Amino acid sequence: MKKLTNFERHFREQMKDKKFREAYEKERRRVTIAYEILKLREKSGCTQKQLAKKLGTTQSVIARMEGGNQNFTVDNLEKVASVFNKELNVRFV
Repeated sequence: MKKLTNFERHFREQMKDKKFREAYEKERRRVTIAYEILKLREKSGCTQKQLAKKLGTTQSVIARMEGGNQNFTVDNLEKVASVFNKELNVRFV
């Protein structure tokens, strides 16, 4: 059985708090979306500047998106999906 680190114990304790857990899950979703955009861009061989041009925005906006520091709208995510010939799938579970 794996011995938990101080951080793991602390994290488990924090996750018992509803407000903390909700904030953590919201941020986790934002970072996951950001990482998916980064992977799509890198896989396509596209630079941030090239992607920005295709989306009609600036490289700094793309950097914020990939860093998880941009509020994502469905419209923006649809545009990103379109650039990479992907389908955006949003679900309520």
